[in-house]
Amino acid sequence: MTDQPQHLPVEALDDWTSAACAALGIDRASVDIGLLLDLARDVAHGVARPAAPLSAYLAGLAAGRAGGSREDTAAAVATITTLAASWRADDHDS
Repeated sequence: MTDQPQHLPVEALDDWTSAACAALGIDRASVDIGLLLDLARDVAHGVARPAAPLSAYLAGLAAGRAGGSREDTAAAVATITTLAASWRADDHDS
């Protein structure tokens, strides 16, 4: 065991996605990796880094409830991306 963190090499991302989709019973063709990575980037920079995985989960949940197509995913991602672009933490502090 090593103390070095283990990271997925960029070239293995497609293999990982295919394996995860197979394990979850998801059609790999329905997953747009670039769209989801862009969502994570936009939320991480526009809101906060920890909000990125949460937002990806919420987009997936919304897309699944809407039918689960690539178009449903794109619509959910667009909604969150728009929200992140207009987000100002100062306006939303409790």
